Amino acid sequence: MTLEDLTTVVYRKQGRVATVELDRPEVLNAMNLRMHAELARVWDDIERDDDIWVAVLSGRGGRAFSVGQDLKELSTRNDRGEGHSSFGSAGKPGYPRITERFRFAKPLVAKVEGYALGGGFELALACDIVIAADNAEFGLTEARLGLIPGAGGVFRLPRQAPYRIALGHLLTGRRMSAARAAELGLVNDVVPIDDLDARTETWVADILACAPLSVRAIKEAAAAAATMPLPDAFTAAYHWETLRANSADAKEGPRAFVEKRPPSWTGH
Repeated sequence: MTLEDLTTVVYRKQGRVATVELDRPEVLNAMNLRMHAELARVWDDIERDDDIWVAVLSGRGGRAFSVGQDLKELSTRNDRGEGHSSFGSAGKPGYPRITERFRFAKPLVAKVEGYALGGGFELALACDIVIAADNAEFGLTEARLGLIPGAGGVFRLPRQAPYRIALGHLLTGRRMSAARAAELGLVNDVVPIDDLDARTETWVADILACAPLSVRAIKEAAAAAATMPLPDAFTAAYHWETLRANSADAKEGPRAFVEKRPPSWTGH
């Protein structure tokens, strides 16, 4: 499968920005095996392309970011004895999925409108910045279906929200509004739906105003240090920080400040 064969994802590049749009609006962007396989090709391409500095993930159709796993496909696979799954995507199409690309260096922005349920919410939890329309609705509803949030939701939600609140949602499948998600710190911004595109563009522009190697080094260190004792975090080795510290951009930033001009980042 190549990028020219995509049928469930719309993938575009413009300047330094890649946009990835889930494109099964007729089923609220439910993710089938083909979509997972196509997304893997897209994430691979973003990681390889030095000209891309940030990616934006969204869902087409206006009604949903994604409602998660395609349950019709899962039921059919269950009937054939193929549907068994637990945590992670090893051995399945699209592995490693973005929920398991723990070293994905470039910032990933989720633009969420409508439903972000099950695997859709797990996608948002795996992103670095989440911008939500005020009609967004989040939930990990797997327990109501005899499933588990195996794409990381059962791990990420208790790390990103207060533990007891997270367990309340995980054990009941209850949903939350965009406003409640913002109260819990699960989204960065909530805006009227008509402002979603413009607000997302503002966040992307702010990221692009920063040195790309600085952004990647900060993302890498923050993620790694989340499970480290603080003294270990200070002394650990970080791949992207090594590159940043020895980069031309590390000199360009202070020079541009002294010369009172905008910096010209190269990513080298």
